[in-house]
Amino acid sequence: MSALERLLSELGDAVSVEAARLQAVRTDKSGWVAEGLPLALVEATSVQQVQATMRIASEYRVPVVPRGAGTGLAGGANGTNGAIVLSVARMNRILEISPQDGLAVIEPGIINAELNDALVQHGLWFAPDPASKAISSVGGNIATNAGGLLCAKYGVTREAVLGLSVVLADGRLLETGHRTVKGVTGYDLTALFVGSEGTLGVIVGATVRVLPLPEGGVRTIGAVFPDVESAAAAAASVTAAHLRPAVMELLDAPSLTLISAHLGADVVEAATGVGALETAAAGSTPIGAYLLVQFDGSAAAADAERALPLIAAEGGSARLSSDEAEGEALLAIRRAFHPSLAATGEVLIEDVAVPRSRMPEMFRAIEEIGARHGVSIPTVAHAGDGNLHPNFIYTGDTVPDAVWAAADELFQTALRLGGTLTGEHGVGVLKRRWLADELGETSFKLQSELKAVFDPLGILNPGKVF
Repeated sequence: MSALERLLSELGDAVSVEAARLQAVRTDKSGWVAEGLPLALVEATSVQQVQATMRIASEYRVPVVPRGAGTGLAGGANGTNGAIVLSVARMNRILEISPQDGLAVIEPGIINAELNDALVQHGLWFAPDPASKAISSVGGNIATNAGGLLCAKYGVTREAVLGLSVVLADGRLLETGHRTVKGVTGYDLTALFVGSEGTLGVIVGATVRVLPLPEGGVRTIGAVFPDVESAAAAAASVTAAHLRPAVMELLDAPSLTLISAHLGADVVEAATGVGALETAAAGSTPIGAYLLVQFDGSAAAADAERALPLIAAEGGSARLSSDEAEGEALLAIRRAFHPSLAATGEVLIEDVAVPRSRMPEMFRAIEEIGARHGVSIPTVAHAGDGNLHPNFIYTGDTVPDAVWAAADELFQTALRLGGTLTGEHGVGVLKRRWLADELGETSFKLQSELKAVFDPLGILNPGKVF
């Protein structure tokens, strides 16, 4: 009996070999499409089905690609040739919400925004806030250690995960972590699995920390700058002053122009106060950058007032609002960044981070790299933590050599400035070639050996990360 026959025999309708469905799981939101065709798609609805899949895969030495909502940006969950794509998207229940303990117990397929919709009824929220929260699953957030707009103040996903249920390569179920605020027994395997991109095990459940909803309202500052370097310098000044905005996002001029074209100039102008964006294509000089700074909590008003002169000192023209709806409108503009680019062509979405003090240098380098290689690189940044998303728009089925050459130079520049190849999207397939450059020989070897401890047959997401 073959591996496929065993899957069909033991899992029945949970297994699909329909060509169209196998084609669909070869790609994600990055646009990268894996070669060949997966062996099968397993849409698990229980831990037992995940365990059975892994036992069969281990016995027949068939590669397995764990997958959630398929919204990744690095090719990490794309179904490769001959692999079993193991989807946990249908495992999407909230098993428990405990206001007393400040936690929720969930299955991995629950959508980030849907979890928060349930939590708000208890006056609680799940802080990790990726731009894709309306479509990305919490399991996927955990697998990539996703960040997002709020992580400068509230932390990335790792800080919100207390414990995990993980099915290992041979089908065993591992429970890690705890339900307590403190817990330091043994090695921190929970943190190890967060961000492991399906290479060490399949996440089938999580205990996550939830927080009380902030009280005291919000204060939002929208600031226009003549150039993106000044805006980045202003953002660095805000954090250097020991202020911690809940949100601090920076949009460069090419980004604003594309968002305006996608949503309509009136929508962007109404939210940001930035006018005449529609004239940029006619050759006029567009606004150099837009910085959004939002404070929440009881100190929001005072912190916003402290931030205003710091922004003005870097050449920013700012306006302060206490209106929550206006703040949400500005966040909607920011979240429209990726759809706006996708509407104009194929997009290679990149993700680097540098120390906050080096952001002006990184933005300057991006402009110079784009000019040198003849490519436009619209860039948005989580300015509160130095995480930049340079994007490359191109046409055709493959990424042009000029784009990869520019990306290579961009990655090397981030490392030279003391930064990292990826702040939140993960390594997947698209960053593998640069991984050893950042980790160094000793760390790269140790991490490869660590993977072999959990996956001695090398069947979990092979070809991804390592």
